[in-house]
Amino acid sequence: EQYNYRLSLVPGILAFLVTLIGGYLTALNIVEEKEIGTIEQINVSPIKKRDFILGKLIPFWILAMLAFTLGLAVTVFIYNIEMQGSILLLYTFIGVYLITLLGMGLLVSVYSETQQQSMFVVFFFMMIFILMSGLFTPIESMNEWAKIIAYANPVTYGVDAVRLIMLKNSGFRDVALHFSVISFMGFIMITWAVLRYRKIN
Repeated sequence: EQYNYRLSLVPGILAFLVTLIGGYLTALNIVEEKEIGTIEQINVSPIKKRDFILGKLIPFWILAMLAFTLGLAVTVFIYNIEMQGSILLLYTFIGVYLITLLGMGLLVSVYSETQQQSMFVVFFFMMIFILMSGLFTPIESMNEWAKIIAYANPVTYGVDAVRLIMLKNSGFRDVALHFSVISFMGFIMITWAVLRYRKIN
């Protein structure tokens, strides 16, 4: 049976779409507050930092979920790729996956001083993420050193889980490892970002 490149690539691009929106926009957002000088006003206002961070992250989470919905519609109705698995499981995974990406964007924005700096950092990591995620090249065919990077890459789990659910009708048990790894990465990134944010302000 001939390998269907479109069937493999399109669901993977869906995962990368939310990666791009979640990571990029979040990274630029808080840095913009620093650049225009409003971050100092926010820090001395009564608003809790937890509420401030949630207020920054939630709109991008919703935006990325809407973009994913649009991408999924294009995948099903234009590319005619049938949805084999549970739509609820797919959205649950993407929701959790996005929290990790928002945490990464938040972490970059906390360390960056300008939007240009944060853009370069996110662009650098996005290039590594997309090339080392198994989106274009199967991880099994990579060198050992590349496999280590691939398995430490959150996008690897995002791309693989979307493919498993959409194309192979995989259940929660099949993607439980993906959920665990992504949740762990998200917890680390958000905790690190929040602690660092408090420290520098």
